[in-house]
Amino acid sequence: MNKASIIVASILSVAVVIATIIIGNDYKYKFKVNESINITGNALKDFNADLVKWRATYSRNNFDLKSASEQLKDDQGVVKNFLISQGIKSNEIVFEAVNISKDIRYGTDPNGNSISQFNGYILSQDVTIESKDLDKIEKASREISNLISQGIELNSSNPNYYYSKLEDLKLELIAQASENAKQRAENIATKSGSKLGHLQKADLGIFQITGKNDNEDYSYGGAFNTTSRQKTAQITVKASFSTN
Repeated sequence: MNKASIIVASILSVAVVIATIIIGNDYKYKFKVNESINITGNALKDFNADLVKWRATYSRNNFDLKSASEQLKDDQGVVKNFLISQGIKSNEIVFEAVNISKDIRYGTDPNGNSISQFNGYILSQDVTIESKDLDKIEKASREISNLISQGIELNSSNPNYYYSKLEDLKLELIAQASENAKQRAENIATKSGSKLGHLQKADLGIFQITGKNDNEDYSYGGAFNTTSRQKTAQITVKASFSTN
């Protein structure tokens, strides 16, 4: 190999080394730019319901529709007087429309033929109470069964508990979950020797409300507990941050 060939070969070798360094640095730069941290932030808060809804149903059965209607009307007065005696206000009590149905029983005769027997009319009415005085309604719901001794056919459901400032609570938890996600991402970035960059994407998770200290399963569509007076709200935020 002559002197000119050696010089050309040396120049090419240096060019290859320089190109390799440039390409390597470019790859590292692109990798660093495209690198991101995906994290889930979480927030939860215990709170107490401030609104209660409670429903009871009373009914009458009579062959004569007019008599059944009059009996149910009398029952309405007894139920209303009881609720007012429990400290419930008149504007908190709502009597819904009367439901009328026929009591017909079906069977077969000795020959196997289908038969039906009319056993009178069934009239029922729901009464709904909505109040912010939870203690008062809870007490009334426990004691309303005493009306059964007065001849009233009564069926009472358990009170349902709600929170009137639910949207404010949700916004508060979203902010906390977002901050939690950022703090977790900053911790990961610091541990890996990087700095946290801008927020690239954020997705809101399902808002869940369960009974406080209850072993309830979370629902894919979001749990919404109404049976517990004391509740726990939880939300998640999935976030993606760039790194520098």
